[in-house]
Amino acid sequence: VRKYIKLIYQKFFLIVRPLATLPSLLQLIMELFFLSMFFLAALFFIFPIMFLFSRNSKSGTPKLPPGTIGWPVIGESLEFLNAGRRGEPEKFIKDRMQRFSHKVFRTSLFSENTVVFCGAIGNKFLFSNENKLVQAWWPRSVDKIFPSSLQTSSKEESKKMRKLLPQFMKPEALQRYIGIMDSIAKQHLETKWDNKKEVLVFPLAKDYTFSLACRLFLSIDDPAHVAKFADPFGDLASGIISIPIDLPGTQFNRGIKASNLIRKELHAIIKQRKINLVNNKASATQDILSHMLHATDDNGQFMNDADIANKILGLLVGGHDTASATITFIIKYLAEIPNIYDQVQREQIEIAKTKAPGESLNWDDIQKMKYSWNVACEVMRLAPPLQGAFREAITDFTYAGFWIPKGWKLYWTTNSTHKSPNYFPEPEKFDPSRFEGKGPAPYTYVPFGGGPRMCPGKEYARLEILVFIYNVVNKFKWEKILPDEKIVVNPMPIPAKGLPIRLIPVVC
Repeated sequence: VRKYIKLIYQKFFLIVRPLATLPSLLQLIMELFFLSMFFLAALFFIFPIMFLFSRNSKSGTPKLPPGTIGWPVIGESLEFLNAGRRGEPEKFIKDRMQRFSHKVFRTSLFSENTVVFCGAIGNKFLFSNENKLVQAWWPRSVDKIFPSSLQTSSKEESKKMRKLLPQFMKPEALQRYIGIMDSIAKQHLETKWDNKKEVLVFPLAKDYTFSLACRLFLSIDDPAHVAKFADPFGDLASGIISIPIDLPGTQFNRGIKASNLIRKELHAIIKQRKINLVNNKASATQDILSHMLHATDDNGQFMNDADIANKILGLLVGGHDTASATITFIIKYLAEIPNIYDQVQREQIEIAKTKAPGESLNWDDIQKMKYSWNVACEVMRLAPPLQGAFREAITDFTYAGFWIPKGWKLYWTTNSTHKSPNYFPEPEKFDPSRFEGKGPAPYTYVPFGGGPRMCPGKEYARLEILVFIYNVVNKFKWEKILPDEKIVVNPMPIPAKGLPIRLIPVVC
């Protein structure tokens, strides 16, 4: 740095001294122009370096985490996304843990300086410092796909949503939905699985979870109405975590178009619900939509239609995409490991024996499905529907001996713990017994996140998954048609071909 300053100083006097003898004004202008360019170069390249060195050279101030920022602008986003598309999302994390640090490393994702926190200790640090050292953050693509009419960020909208959800998502509130879930699962299997020799699991799982979300969030049960805006959700989900380049044909552009299309349909639904409420054809407490239409903020103001549409859109994404991926992988693993299937089926048949013809499942039945839920948990360990999430540093702090600057983005990931032998012996082995007793050590199993930002829909997901398992194993056994089908992550893990299976009806 000193050498560069000295060079600038010398260059300045090389020009100033001969000013009196310059042969022409043009030469003077050219010299001053190049001098200006030189100073601009110093401003953009030398001074930031001086700033970082001065910050890190202060007594007791540690250095930045080790790592690399990759390409200009895009950083390592392509490597991060392509690792998932190749079916090995953990490779991006593990390679850098081995190369740089098993605790924390630096990268650049979605045009942001990013620090990846690794291991259970990293998870605990981020989860326990929510709104102290860190706060929620999403890539710019999220704000584009879920815009707010109030010009607030997705972070602020998420805070508002968490105030609205508890009365609908806590276990005691969800108990009244179990019978509806059971009815929809039965109807789904009768119309989409019965009398079929082969089915494609992933799109059918999405059909089930989306139909369920439409019924419970919007009181929509007409299959034609549900199908009207179900198809664009795949593009929307892929666009959420993508490089934010809004050009025709890009994943991001398709996500924005899908979001606009779905929101347009939601506006029509909201308009009709208002009419029904006025005419007493709908209840003020029948679902989340009605509640949002009656809810007010701290200033006593009602939400406008655009904000309600955006919030419902977020719920529909969160309420069906992750659960459909988990259901798909449950079917996959039960096909691959017959003895696990047999134990699940045995548990569910015992419950079915206690039911009268036509009687729906209830809360007590769900509590008996302990082994089935252990299987689901092991599935989410090996194929977590959520790969991780971002935070933002709201102040400078140190972690593991490294300096984390304010404003930098932070990322926690399931892939640093779920398949680590340090936390799960024989991590590639499918073993539901890991979840017996006290289960995994704290902060090692994090498919729903953790801390104050743990997914509020965890219990809802548990119910819709268990209700589906109950119904499907009481009707079918199955076998995979493609034994070596590739798994891709975009942004959730899914079988590349949708998991085709051959059905074998259960003989009672």
